[in-house]
Amino acid sequence: MPRFQNSIVRVGLVQMKSGPSAEKNLQRAVASIKKLAKRGADIVCLPELFLTPYFCQTFDRKNFKLAETVPGPTTRALGAATKAAGVTVIASVFEQTTQGRYFNTAVVLNEHGKLIGKYRKMHIPDDLKNYYGEAHYFEPGNLGFRSFKTRRCSVGTLICWDQWFPEGARATAAKGAQILFYPTAIGWQPKERLSIKEAEHEAWQVMQRAHAIANNIFVVAVNRVGLDNKLTFWGTSFVSDPYGRVIAKAPSNREAELLVVCDLSLIPSMRHDWPFLEARRIKVEK
Repeated sequence: MPRFQNSIVRVGLVQMKSGPSAEKNLQRAVASIKKLAKRGADIVCLPELFLTPYFCQTFDRKNFKLAETVPGPTTRALGAATKAAGVTVIASVFEQTTQGRYFNTAVVLNEHGKLIGKYRKMHIPDDLKNYYGEAHYFEPGNLGFRSFKTRRCSVGTLICWDQWFPEGARATAAKGAQILFYPTAIGWQPKERLSIKEAEHEAWQVMQRAHAIANNIFVVAVNRVGLDNKLTFWGTSFVSDPYGRVIAKAPSNREAELLVVCDLSLIPSMRHDWPFLEARRIKVEK
């Protein structure tokens, strides 16, 4: 049992498969938020672009109709859910600005239903041949790396491919984030060799565990699961503590709702012994 009750943050992970109906996907996400809140969650995170199937596998101009403003219909619906449940929610949406620009955007809604911040995905995969053609839909983010203060702690959010770049995790931690969330959509391509599948999956976990260690923070990765057109999303959403230990992991073959206890007292304790942020010689933006 963690030693300091006031240092405890309970994080909810919603690993889901998104079907063709955005309305039903939203209803299912809201239902999961309510369930996790009843179990004691303080913060709940949904997968990347949870509202629809992963449309970036092909390029079709009709898909731009899926975009919406922020604030907009989805953030209003999620805001109502967060207010009713009394939790903070992190979700990725396809954002269209009033200037007609398009971004993959993570929103942070607090327990009062208020939009307290957003982050626009910086690293955009441009690999339509392998079914990750996001550059056909999204611009690179223009809001920088950010930390948002919630009722229980400070959180940061990056999105999926951002996971592979250490600079984003470092900059977000330097801004004060204690828990870093990665809404994610990652999986295997058809006919990929089993050995490569296993290596890619291991690399994905190792990379994020390294972010947790190097920045003395908790890292939360929330993935899709199941077959979606050409990609099989591998699930295994997980939480790493600041020592890189995986303290909870979802299955690879089904939807799941995880509730994970994070003891934030590990952060100052580890930073006393391994002060990576304080001792770094290369400065990042404050």
